[in-house]
Amino acid sequence: MISMLRRTIVTGLALGLLAACSPKGDGGPGEGFASTDITGAQYGQRLKLTDHTGTVRTLADYKGKVVTIFFGYTQCPDVCPTNLVNMAEVMRQLGPDSDKVQVLFITVDPERDTQELLAQYVPAFDPRFVGLLGDAATTAAVAKDFKVFYQKQGDVSGKAYTVDHSTGTYVFDPQGRLRLYVKHGEKPEVIAGDIRKLLAGK
Repeated sequence: MISMLRRTIVTGLALGLLAACSPKGDGGPGEGFASTDITGAQYGQRLKLTDHTGTVRTLADYKGKVVTIFFGYTQCPDVCPTNLVNMAEVMRQLGPDSDKVQVLFITVDPERDTQELLAQYVPAFDPRFVGLLGDAATTAAVAKDFKVFYQKQGDVSGKAYTVDHSTGTYVFDPQGRLRLYVKHGEKPEVIAGDIRKLLAGK
């Protein structure tokens, strides 16, 4: 039952992303991007969460920068730390341009991921990275807005559970428009190349 539900959600997300893609080769805004172009999608416009310093944040706070958003949790054994290590390498490859990029990590485990824990975990990969959190209802609303799936697995009545979740990264351009969806495991040089194009106004 759960596997069937998960397949349905993943298939729906994939179809949604394909529907939002701009045609390649037509000189449109997505021309030349390696990642999936989702220009025109309106995900995340109502995002309002607290960062790991206790400050309430919206996407408007980061206007003028390329913003990347990944949903995960601090006790994630593999995908989440891999993503953050990858993004740290992207920042390194961008050099001075990395100051025009903001990496955001939104927890899907607000029950265990406190502000203090996020403050220790997220900036450990790069001091400029920001962790965001909300209560259970806010987290669910933000995830739904981004078409992100997450679900506890294992000991859901205690604290020893894991969380299955979507693994892609969303990328907004400096004008605050959602532009790209990056699959998990994409090479840092590919992501850096796409970010440079967004910084150049493409």
